Amino acid sequence: MMLGIVSLGVAQAQEQTEAQSTSQQLTLSLDEAIEVALSENPTIKVANLEVERYDYVYKQTVSALYPQIDASAQYALALRRQEMTEGFSFGGKNTFNVAGNVALPLFVPSVYRQMKLNRTQMATAVESARASRIDMVAAVRAAYYNVLLAEQSLSVLQEAVATTERVVENTKTLYENGLAAEYDYITAQVQLSNLKPQIIQAKNGISITKLQLKMYLSIPEEVELEVTGSLDDFRDVVLLGEDYSYDLANNTTLRTLDLQSELLEHQEKLIQTTRMPTIAAFGQISYIGQERVDLSGLMGGAMGGGGAQQSATRASEQSKFWWQYPISVGAQISIPIFSGLKKHNQLREVRNQQMQLAEQRSYAEKGVKLQIQQSINTLLTARETMLSNELTVEQAQKAYDISYTRYGAGAGTILELNSSQLSLTQAQLNYSQSIYNYLSAHAEYQKALGTEFWVEEDSTVE
Repeated sequence: MMLGIVSLGVAQAQEQTEAQSTSQQLTLSLDEAIEVALSENPTIKVANLEVERYDYVYKQTVSALYPQIDASAQYALALRRQEMTEGFSFGGKNTFNVAGNVALPLFVPSVYRQMKLNRTQMATAVESARASRIDMVAAVRAAYYNVLLAEQSLSVLQEAVATTERVVENTKTLYENGLAAEYDYITAQVQLSNLKPQIIQAKNGISITKLQLKMYLSIPEEVELEVTGSLDDFRDVVLLGEDYSYDLANNTTLRTLDLQSELLEHQEKLIQTTRMPTIAAFGQISYIGQERVDLSGLMGGAMGGGGAQQSATRASEQSKFWWQYPISVGAQISIPIFSGLKKHNQLREVRNQQMQLAEQRSYAEKGVKLQIQQSINTLLTARETMLSNELTVEQAQKAYDISYTRYGAGAGTILELNSSQLSLTQAQLNYSQSIYNYLSAHAEYQKALGTEFWVEEDSTVE
């Protein structure tokens, strides 16, 4: 019974461990990795928030066209009332004043132009966010291909180790039976020992490349990340879709410069609108309450006792405060006349910036064309190198098979076999590296063109 309880506890612990390890493992394709990066990477989030910020800026500008309403209230206690002449003061001791004001802009050219400028600013922010996404897609692709390269290199080295171990076992058997020299056995062991450090290095390379990919995807380090596909799969897809162009319409650098030029045009017109008149309507209503003042004492000689009595009677019948509510409406026009040549110099400054930007745009266009041409040249060179290395691997495999057969038949030497094994391993590693170079060059080419990422069904890459 005790053994059964212990076994049950161990089994449950193993199940919990397996469940935890499964929950901490994530397998992603290239498209899925790009989608995660575009939704979770802080750089992309900041770019999207910047677009949202300019939306608020635009709404602030539009709010200048809305009616402006404000209200105020005031209470005043007269500690000493104003006197018109000695002994004759006026005004109540307590005064209440409640006022409301309404202002409605009717014609404000600067606000209209500012709204257009804000729209262009938002378009600039959108283009900046788009550039961030394009850069992120290129970075994720390079990191993803790097993981595949490290895994494929490890696979090549593991295959070389397995092959070398078989050679060591065969050589050991031949040596024990007196059919091979001790030198051959020692040489085979040395060959195997030289491969093992490369295995460790390749495993470390996989860990580093996965950490870099996790950083782009904002995935915690403790999550075990696995990637799908192989370099050969992506190579075939890219080769099928090979079509090179020099279209500059989507290049982010040139589009950003064009938007900056448009912003300067809006700034120029905005300065010009400050010379135009502005018209606004306004309205005001006040509700004023002032404490009544008994003036009967000032007129005592004329009114007599009867008049004073009647005044006191009316004062008791009326309210203690005298309320009034004046209302006024109107329109206001403001015409700028002279501002000390400030606007004139502002226009000259903006036009100077426009000339600078035009020079930058022309120079940048030449640089982008050169960048695209270099990307295509690098891509074509990598493509030819990849196809050449593919043929080299086939030839190295044949050479190794021949040398292995000769060595097994006693016609070849261990040095010949080791040399062919080393050549085959190096050819396979070079081939994997050439595929990575080709895919990375293709990603840089798409980045230079400004190609956006679109998820396609039943497709491994874009």
